[in-house]
Amino acid sequence: MGRLLIIGGAEDRLQDLQILRDFVAYCGGPKARIRLLTTASSDPSAVWQTYDKAFARLGVGDVAPLSLRNRQDAWSQENSQQIMNADGLFISGGDQSVLMQAIWDTPAYEAIHLAYAQRGCCVAGTSAGAAAMSRHMIAQGPALLRPQKSVIDTTFGLGLLSRAVIDQHFSERRRLARLLSVLAQRPDLMGVGIDEDTALLVRPRHTIEVLGQGMVTLVDASQMRSNVDDVEDQAPLEMLGIELHTLPAGHRYRLDPMDVGRDLPQSLLRLIQLLVEPGPIRI
Repeated sequence: MGRLLIIGGAEDRLQDLQILRDFVAYCGGPKARIRLLTTASSDPSAVWQTYDKAFARLGVGDVAPLSLRNRQDAWSQENSQQIMNADGLFISGGDQSVLMQAIWDTPAYEAIHLAYAQRGCCVAGTSAGAAAMSRHMIAQGPALLRPQKSVIDTTFGLGLLSRAVIDQHFSERRRLARLLSVLAQRPDLMGVGIDEDTALLVRPRHTIEVLGQGMVTLVDASQMRSNVDDVEDQAPLEMLGIELHTLPAGHRYRLDPMDVGRDLPQSLLRLIQLLVEPGPIRI
């Protein structure tokens, strides 16, 4: 099984390229075959040119964009084969709903799961690509000052993480209230907020690690008590008993607290377990 590199957006592509550098290493180094999925972008050509230059600086020789703009393209055998042969798949930013409308329940969607689960492909997603990593995906919704009922639209994502919902540009766009609004109605999910130029690396069955410059926020609403069932849509929400963890860049977390030499809270261990536990292969 491969690794997931979930990037909060605005990763450095011009200076030290640290997150992209790490991605190349996880794919196997400069000789890796890397494919870009730019379906979410409104200007895929410009996005490709930016990443082409960045990966060229990192010495990657075999990098190319997938020609996948719509559902017809997602049924292309050539695109599925390109995904299956890749050592790394990088999913760009843009609009995650556009991405999922194009690939949901298609051979390209299945190929992503198979490449990740069976071939060990490293799958990275930034911004919209990060939001799409989870099974339950934020489709759209405004930045909120406080949690509110039924103001955030959600839909199905890729499902590479099956028990999480991800929000990106997290601290920079003050999206905690938006994430809490989702969890109020889906407390069975864990919330994952990822800052810009920051990535959450998930090694299945093993560890999570925070890379880059910011932090990852994990929210556990499993023991929450809320008035969500008693108030009208758009009403502010009472949410009691939520646990929140902030994980700065440079920190790695394992299921066994002895591995990091400290006594981790049970709530955090539970969230790590959910993150590293492989989800079902969607084929």
